Amino acid sequence: MSSPRTSSNHPLRGARRSSARSGDEPGFLSLPPDRARVLLFVAFRPAAFALAVVVVTMLVTLFTAGSDLTGLSGAVAAGWLAVHQVPLLIGSTTVGLLPVLPTALLLWAAAREAVAATDTEPTRAELGWLCGAAVGGPLLITAVCLAVTEDASGSIALQRPNPLTAFGWVLLLHLTAVLCGIAFRCRERLFEGLPYDVIAAAYVAGRAVLRLLAAAAVLVVLALLVNWSRVGETYGSAKGIVDVLGLTLLSLLYLPNAVVAGVGVLVGPGVEFGDASVGVFTVVGGPIPAVPVLAAVPTGPAVLWWAVLLLVPAAVGVYGGVESARVSYDRPGAPWALLAAAGLGSAALTALAALSGGELGNFGRLGLELPVFALAVFAWLAIPGYAGLLFARTFVVSFPTPLMRHPDALFDPDDIDYDEDYYPDEQESARAPAGRALPERRLPELPGDSATDPADRYAGLLDRPRAESPGPEKPLDAELVEDQPRRSAAGAVAAAETAPEIVDAEVVEPDALDGDDGDGRRN
Repeated sequence: MSSPRTSSNHPLRGARRSSARSGDEPGFLSLPPDRARVLLFVAFRPAAFALAVVVVTMLVTLFTAGSDLTGLSGAVAAGWLAVHQVPLLIGSTTVGLLPVLPTALLLWAAAREAVAATDTEPTRAELGWLCGAAVGGPLLITAVCLAVTEDASGSIALQRPNPLTAFGWVLLLHLTAVLCGIAFRCRERLFEGLPYDVIAAAYVAGRAVLRLLAAAAVLVVLALLVNWSRVGETYGSAKGIVDVLGLTLLSLLYLPNAVVAGVGVLVGPGVEFGDASVGVFTVVGGPIPAVPVLAAVPTGPAVLWWAVLLLVPAAVGVYGGVESARVSYDRPGAPWALLAAAGLGSAALTALAALSGGELGNFGRLGLELPVFALAVFAWLAIPGYAGLLFARTFVVSFPTPLMRHPDALFDPDDIDYDEDYYPDEQESARAPAGRALPERRLPELPGDSATDPADRYAGLLDRPRAESPGPEKPLDAELVEDQPRRSAAGAVAAAETAPEIVDAEVVEPDALDGDDGDGRRN
């Protein structure tokens, strides 16, 4: 039996209809007016904000440079394409090394708009309209920007980029953003359809990636502090406060690119700056752009103690293995969630490395060597991670704690508290009636489990195939046992019948109570 969909009064989603999901969905071309308004917001609101920021930035740049507004349209079009990582050709100089921070902010806004416009149980037609609107608006603006760059090529030294490359980047980025928003909104239904090992692997991979990025950010900041004199030299070419602010803003925009490059240094392969390169074991000198954030790049030979930096990805991998033992059902003989986490983490960081690198005129390509970087990240997350998994399974944690209720989960963290259920409660034991022992508390076990050792029971649970879907809950056989002091009515009657009867009774006068009998006892 299909369940009716609940209505929602969200201001962005509009009025929702109540319909059964089996056969009552409207056609794909049926679009209510309120839903059309929501789709217009999805298509153009993040893009409008991005264009507004680009226009303001270009106006400030032209005014501070003392130039007129002749090339404003071409500059705005170039800014829109640069935000989407489309390589630009200015004169004879190729600019493919573009900042990642504006791209990340735009994609975050687009994903947030998709979350606000998505219902918890969307239909296929709604998903189609939403994805079409999310990519249709940016593609339309990209087409206009390509036409503007072609017209403005006569006034500014800007050539039109390859249309296929431009449309491809815009489609890929915005489609990724809208799919992430839909997945976040419908995460409960999505998680129910995925194997639990995939969910645990994504959790472990995400946390490992964040740790590597945080360690790389600390490395970049420390390198800037050590080379503070070189940072001052880069500002020496500035002719005024405007140039200083421009260099500072440029460094902030390229700071995420430098952090991703720092991950490449930590995991071993290093980063390339055209003819120059920097790694843990080697430093090759060469020309480097005079940007303050690049003052962190060392110029001298590699120092022996730099090898200590390799302990950072090793520690991240070991801790990822411990986390995999805590939230997944991995064993030393079957570390599938851990290997999946290493693969997902390597793929995510490789995608970031592809976005943060590129060509930069005469300097050549600046960035990471992607195949070697991907293999290095996978190795650091998998090999030390397996050591952490083995250690955790042996000494730290014997039973995993699932992240959520899932058909594949053997235990539910909301129903089981091992610290409270497995070990006896001293206070409850003290409150027990004398001569009566409390029932022994046991961990949940499947039918047929007779092992008393927790490790043996856990291994039996892992070896047993998991159910495809959760079945109906079976009723438990229970017997109500009353405490000893409490008696039922029938028990009271029976006790009264078995009590000794008083056969003879004698009424004693009050005066007789004052005297004593012959034995010295009161009557």
